[in-house]
Amino acid sequence: MAHPKSKTSKTRRDKRRTHYKASLPTLATCSNCGATVKYHHICPECGYYRGKQVIEKEIAV
Repeated sequence: MAHPKSKTSKTRRDKRRTHYKASLPTLATCSNCGATVKYHHICPECGYYRGKQVIEKEIAV
C-alpha cells in the first residue's frame, strides 16, 4: 500500500482541487409555453416534454 512521504499541505491540496467545480445546468425554452426548462426535464409550467403533453397541469384562473 502507498504511504505519503510527507504531509500534503492545505495549499497544495487546494491547488489540486481548483478544477473540481459544478457547472451551470443547460437551460432551454419550452416549445409550448416559452418557460425556461432544464434539458431532458418536463416543463414545470405546462407539463410538456418534447412537444407532447406528459402530465396534466391545472390552469390557474
